[in-house]
Amino acid sequence: MAVADGVKTEATPGGPTRLPHRRRTSTRGWWATPWLFLLAPLALLGVFTYLPVTSMFWYSVTDWDGLDPDKQYVGLANYVDIFTRPEYFRVFAVSLFYLVGAFVQLGLALFLATLLSFRTRFRNVFKGIIFFPYLINGVAIGLIFLYFFRPGGTLDGVLALVGVQEPPQWLGDPSLVNVSLAATSVWRYMGLNFVLFLGAIASVPSEQYEAADIDGANSWQKFRYIILPSIRRILGLSLLLAISGALSTFEIPYIMTGGANGSETFVIQTVDTAFRFAQVGLASAMAVVLLGIVLLIAVGQRRLFPDEDRSER
Repeated sequence: MAVADGVKTEATPGGPTRLPHRRRTSTRGWWATPWLFLLAPLALLGVFTYLPVTSMFWYSVTDWDGLDPDKQYVGLANYVDIFTRPEYFRVFAVSLFYLVGAFVQLGLALFLATLLSFRTRFRNVFKGIIFFPYLINGVAIGLIFLYFFRPGGTLDGVLALVGVQEPPQWLGDPSLVNVSLAATSVWRYMGLNFVLFLGAIASVPSEQYEAADIDGANSWQKFRYIILPSIRRILGLSLLLAISGALSTFEIPYIMTGGANGSETFVIQTVDTAFRFAQVGLASAMAVVLLGIVLLIAVGQRRLFPDEDRSER
């Protein structure tokens, strides 16, 4: 036996020197390891998302009342009923108030995110104030603004200080109720879009601003030619979320008015159809129709705001 470069070798008579056998260690690992980590989230996704959606499609072609164990197949009768009764789609007019509010919300969120992305006094304090409403539970917000808009409530008290002695019925007047509810929705959800825009603007390289300063660009030109093109994808996502949210509004109007005084939305109508009138099959068909509308909007959003790699082809 000899030692060569710190490694013991064995010499065989009449033969070459052999190095001792070393066991090879596998660096590839077991092929199923990633799937084990994905097993739990995929199971939760399937049980709580895809299985209910599949069941919804099945319920939409039945006359199930939500309690009877037997579900009679009725084909497309529920869909024919929806598209032949205009009152089901008349409530989408209420969504226009939330749609206008969504655009106001996006504009305010983009303005504040742009303003607070640069050096501003107390900008961290303002960021927290703007984002905080999004962290509050929707039921709590509904109750807060229910007392805010009620007769003799906070808003009426503030208006009385400036001389308004007979304020309108903010939630009782059909011409004002949806404006009040849409304003509440703007206050609650603006923080989400604000954070999305803030993160997107923060990802813009500072060299672009420095080059713009050298070229003599003003603040509007920086926003128009640097910020907007850089956050186009996030802007498209926020627009999609805003439109789909306006069509599927439920929480705020249901808590504050219950759909009264002309504030009923399509989702409130769907919930009432299922649980108040015991027509789960028809309500499931209404949910499928709403899902189809949202998917069409998503396809349109992809056309208006294509990915950068697709737009360059």
